[in-house]
Order: sequence, then structure tokens, then C-alpha cells
Amino acid sequence: MQAIREIIGQHLQQVVPEQKTTPSPSEAVAQPEMEKQTFDFARCLAFLERKGKELYGEHFRLHGEDYPLLEKLVAYVSGERDRAERQGLNLRKGILLSGPIGCGKTSLMTLLRLFLSPQERYRVKSCREVSFEFHREGYEVIQRYSQPPPGSLLKASAYLFDDLGTESSGRHYGNTCNVMGEVLLSRYDQFVLRGVKTHLTTNLTSSEIEKAYGSRVRSRMREMFNLICFDKGTKDKRL
Repeated sequence: MQAIREIIGQHLQQVVPEQKTTPSPSEAVAQPEMEKQTFDFARCLAFLERKGKELYGEHFRLHGEDYPLLEKLVAYVSGERDRAERQGLNLRKGILLSGPIGCGKTSLMTLLRLFLSPQERYRVKSCREVSFEFHREGYEVIQRYSQPPPGSLLKASAYLFDDLGTESSGRHYGNTCNVMGEVLLSRYDQFVLRGVKTHLTTNLTSSEIEKAYGSRVRSRMREMFNLICFDKGTKDKRL
């Protein structure tokens, strides 16, 4: 994986000066020990905030209480194993970002793609859109989002499926299907065989996930994902 500091360096040359000065409040790290660890995290925060304003408007900003969560996400996309392991993350797994409606899950996961090389960037797809496609096209949609193209030697693409739980059960010519449940089970097979990564955002708790998708899906999700939660409004932090 391309080093994160090389990627942010391409974007941040005009954003954060190289001299060793005290970071501004918008760049400061909530935990004092991070200041000794590296200046990269402060630079990443500045980059995320700048790109967030460009994509979502001047109202976009990062909140200090979310810095521990952001530190985990930056450690993950850095690809640095030691750094990730210190945050309790497994780089082989994907990210399941959980939190209440409106906390910024989708925007953060979209912005984090910018730290990855083009070959490594995951695609973003709304779970509702996957359900709508199943309604129109049927079971080939499940293969589309869980298998490589027919005849291809490449592995399936990495995806972020956004807002798990907002989709309705798919129906195609009278056949009802728990579309995202089937997609996740199929992608689990690709995860085991080829290391294919899947990422999710959701505001569901673990018990709600099991009720909606079944115990088998919940069990597979434990193996597929690093669970990262926003503290506010998050009642259950375990799958």
C-alpha cells in the first residue's frame, strides 16, 4: 500500500507548513500523547477538513470529541500494520462505521478514500440503490456486487455499502430477497478466498442487525469488519 504520508504530501504542500510550530486549534490533536507520536495526524485532520469544505460546503468541520475515532480511521487507511494494531484494528478486515443519523459517517468514509491510491479506493454504493436495482434486474445484482466480472481473473471490487438497514427487502417478479444479507454472505466467501474487503456504515445496533439479517450474517460480519463507533447515541459497540 502506498504510504499515507506520500499521498497527503501531494495534497498538503500548500496547506500545512513544514516548520515545527504549534498546530492551530483546527489541527490540534485531542490527546496530548499524539503530539509526540507524529505530526501526520494533525496534517490529516487539516486535509480532511479542507476537502470536506470543498465537497460539502463551508459548514463542514471536524469535532474534537471525534478525534479518537478519526485517529482509528486514519490509522486504518495508513496501511501501517503497527499503527493499526495499536488501535485494535486488523488491516485484513473492512470497516463498519456505526453511529446515529447525521453524525457524518458517509462523508467521513467518502473523504477517507482520498488517502488511498486509485487502485485501492473502494467504491461507494447506497444500500437503498442496491435494493432498487434488485427490484429492476433480479438476482444478477447480487453477483454484480459480490463477484468479479464473469471470466475475469481479477478479484471482486472493494465496496463501501452506505446506510445498511435503510433498504427495503428486494422483490423481483414476486420473489422476495433480503438483498444486502445475500450480498454480505457472498462477499464473505470472497473475503475468505481472496481477501476482498467490504466496508459499511449503519445506525443499527448489533441486535437490530441480527433481527434484520439473521444470526448467520451477524456472525460473518464479526469476521469481516473492524467495528468503529461514534460514542454519542451508540448503545451497543459489539457485533
